[in-house]
Amino acid sequence: MRVGFGYDVHRLVEGRPLIVGGVSVPHSKGLLGHSDADVLLHAVIDALIGAAALGDIGAHFPPDDDTWKDISSVKLLKKTAGLIDAKNLRVVNIDSTVVCQSPRLSPYINDMVRTISNALGLDEGAVNVKAKTEEGLGFTGSGEGISAYSTALVEEKR
Repeated sequence: MRVGFGYDVHRLVEGRPLIVGGVSVPHSKGLLGHSDADVLLHAVIDALIGAAALGDIGAHFPPDDDTWKDISSVKLLKKTAGLIDAKNLRVVNIDSTVVCQSPRLSPYINDMVRTISNALGLDEGAVNVKAKTEEGLGFTGSGEGISAYSTALVEEKR
């Protein structure tokens, strides 16, 4: 068994849709990034890549490569599942936390879990997503950005 840890952060800006966990969340701002800037899925991807000892997300989906410009991070997660499979590994479970002052993400958690589990071919019971605020503290608490943390457990296929 192998464990990976992922972290990501993106700035909130006007003029972009807010996509978190592959789900469109109504908000006046969205996350700034080369792809759709889905902070949760990027943390999940980094956790999976880390568990497989394959470097980091930027090595596989470089931000200076137009192939990934505005791409859905769900597609990146599916490609990551292929990388995991190619190393003769399978995903056991994912546990993630999104840190976001606003908007309230709890109404979208089940959809996020469903999106992640579908992209990875997992039972929904193997994926957990939590949403937390920082009680107004730091860049996430002031509404400047959103961060996410994720762990992934993978094991060799039998």
